[in-house]
Amino acid sequence: MSEGPAVLLRDHTTLRVGGPARHWVEATTEAELLAAVTAAEDRGEPVLVLGGGSNLLVGDDGVPGTVVKVATRGIREDVDTCSGATVTVAAGEEWDALVAHAVARGWVGVETLAGIPGSVGAVPVQNVGAYGAEVAQVIARVRAYDRHERRVVTRSAPECGFGYRTSVFKAEPDRHVVLDVTFQLRLGDLSAPVAYAELARTLGVAEGARAPLAQVREAVLGLRRGKGMVLDAADHDTWSAGSFFTNPVLPPDAVPAGAPAWPQPDGRVKTSAAWLIEHAGFARGHGAGRATLSTKHTLALTNRGAAAASDVLALAREVRDGVRSRFGIDLDPEPVLVGCAL
Repeated sequence: MSEGPAVLLRDHTTLRVGGPARHWVEATTEAELLAAVTAAEDRGEPVLVLGGGSNLLVGDDGVPGTVVKVATRGIREDVDTCSGATVTVAAGEEWDALVAHAVARGWVGVETLAGIPGSVGAVPVQNVGAYGAEVAQVIARVRAYDRHERRVVTRSAPECGFGYRTSVFKAEPDRHVVLDVTFQLRLGDLSAPVAYAELARTLGVAEGARAPLAQVREAVLGLRRGKGMVLDAADHDTWSAGSFFTNPVLPPDAVPAGAPAWPQPDGRVKTSAAWLIEHAGFARGHGAGRATLSTKHTLALTNRGAAAASDVLALAREVRDGVRSRFGIDLDPEPVLVGCAL
């Protein structure tokens, strides 16, 4: 475990904004991670547990406590031709590297989640999803440190409370520290059924069909690159937190005419935040300051090279207020906001 003087969070988040941490600790083992979190709590300090920093907006004043960077490593595999691959992965492993690892070994179920930045420990918190799949579909259990009960707990998938971009871990953000995640993956050469129209068109298959795992992964990476959603230090469109707003889930009669509508199991309808933003008058590249909408995708708020958190927040408020004024719909931020608020 390494501990040093205050560091700037802008150097550890994909938005590249954020002020200093009073204390910074990098934990490379589970024991170090637990020790760092409990020591800070014993001192009465605020604690921010940091993974890849890809779904995070830290305010310009920073974190007046301890930031613990999760740098744990390790993948344990139990592969059986009948039951598939049961894979337990340390929270600090890189998510996209795990996807590549799975595809190379013929483990089915995460191929459409390629190119998503961040760590394995973060994916159950947000119930990361893309191109018709959610990580909840392949999670068997999550092991975490319960900061309230001060003990390690294991939650089965049903106990994780997964929903659209949410979980019990997100609902109580200061309670759990994810230690590792166990995935249950089918074995095979072909993907899970392709459930997203854009991806199916790119692959040249019908919705619901399967395609070679590697081909699906490459198609997803290509689509994400075209939207500025694969990290590239030379491309300011990727200096973002990904999609900044979640797709609203609304009563059917609240969906604007012409907007995309995806029926949900509870009778409500999910619509497109990007459609709402564009039809409220915000085009790609909107903004004249240091933070603008991506030139490739209206859901991403981007740092054009010298933005502060306040610049990103001002743009987010402008977009949120514009959609509310036009449609009467409130957009909710997808990134975790620390030391700032909309």
